[in-house]
Parts: sequence; structure tokens; C-alpha cells
Amino acid sequence: MPISRISKVFENAKAENRAALVLYTMAGDPTPELSANILEAVAEGGADIIEIGFPFSDPMADGISIQKAAIRALENKMTLKKTFDLVKDFRTKNQNTAIVLMGYLNPIESMGYTKFAQNCADCGVDGVIAVDAPPEEDMELRTGLKANDVALIRLATPTTDAHRLEKVVEDISGFVYYVSVAGVTGTKAIDTDAIKDKVGQVKDAAKLPVAIGFGIRTEEAAHNTAQLADGIVIGAALVDTIFNAYKDGNDCVKIAKDFATRMKNAAVKN
Repeated sequence: MPISRISKVFENAKAENRAALVLYTMAGDPTPELSANILEAVAEGGADIIEIGFPFSDPMADGISIQKAAIRALENKMTLKKTFDLVKDFRTKNQNTAIVLMGYLNPIESMGYTKFAQNCADCGVDGVIAVDAPPEEDMELRTGLKANDVALIRLATPTTDAHRLEKVVEDISGFVYYVSVAGVTGTKAIDTDAIKDKVGQVKDAAKLPVAIGFGIRTEEAAHNTAQLADGIVIGAALVDTIFNAYKDGNDCVKIAKDFATRMKNAAVKN
């Protein structure tokens, strides 16, 4: 089911005349127990795909919000193995929402590519984004995931030219994650007019759904981005919303669910 589950959520979203909602949350943040509840809450709120970050000490592609979340998760003793446990527990309650793990190669290499891929399949992970694994260096990961029917998802960026794009979309499945701004997560607002043509090029090259992320923080931005994309990805805004609620003593699980509902409603196509 893994790759087909990703395909199914995009098909369902298209049938409902909206972009699929992809929400990012850091495993173990703000606490391991709340992290598990948050996964269920955002799924109930309307997330079609949940990207679960597994913490790493040097998240080079991430801005300050997710960097801080990774540090908090590591302080909470969250590991890649415990991230798999989170997914396994989630799958006892939910078989429909797609799960994508997003992170960096060091923890994967430490676990071993074969074991990592097998754990993905065993726990119910549908796809993997390894941020710092270019196509030239991801063969072991790619081979392991393919053998276990888990999608390898790569990033395309504003600086990915036509020649490089051919390499980026080679041998991938699930969807393409289009990074809407140059830079790290959560630091710049999205400019949909500036990326419209490039998103079309990525769709043509990949023959897969394209989800746009980086820079979506508001319902207005979510709605505008949904007009261009098969899916929208929201990360830093949700991470900040959850932690600020937790820090202030509010119900961060309910607030996460409400956030998902609002963004799903905003993702309708005109």
C-alpha cells in the first residue's frame, strides 16, 4: 500500500477540487507523548499527508523554527527508532493518512540503509525525503526503499535548471516537493507569481503530483499556492503554532487540529 496510499490522497484531493494538505511536525516535539497525539489530531483535522521530521543535530535546510524543534526533540531523547515507534502507533489508529519521513542522511546511515527501508515498510511509512542526499549519492537509499515499496521523494528548487531537473525526477515516486524560495524553511514568504512557470516545468518533467512548500504561513498563502499545486506543504508555521501553544499552557493538540482544518479549507481551488 505505501506508494499507492500517497497516490490515493492526491486523487481524493483532486476529486474534491483542492490541493492535498501536507503538514510537517517534528517527532518528539514538544514532548514525545504530545507528538503522538498531534499526529492523530492533524490527521483528524484534515491533513492528507503528514511529514514527520526525525531530529538531527545539524538540520542545514531548516530555518530557526525547525532547528529549535529538532533541538527540543533531541533533548527529549527522540531518535529515529522512536520515530518509527510513533508511526507504528499511529498506524494502529489510521490507515488512510499518508506518512512521509523527512530528515538527513546521518541517522539513516547509522541505522543502515536496508534496515531503515525495512523499518519504513514495517511501520507504515509511505515515503522518505532525505534532504541532503542528491541523486548521485542516494543509490543505496533508493534501492532499499524501492525494494520495500516506499517512495523516494526529492526536492526541486528555484535554482534547479532544466538539465538538473531531469536528474532530480529520475527514479522517484509519490510526488515532487517543490521548494518555493531559495533558502531555508520558514524564513521567506511565498511569491506564487514568481514560481508559476517553474512549477509547470516540474510537473511536465516529473509526471507526478507536485507539492509546494517553504514560505506558506497564512490561509491566504495556502489558498494562492493551492491554485498552482497538487499539494501544499506547511511546516514552520505549524511547528511554531504548536510550540507557542504548549509554552503558553494552551491545548496544543486541539490547536494543531484546528490549524489543519483551517489550512485544508483554504486549499480549495477557485
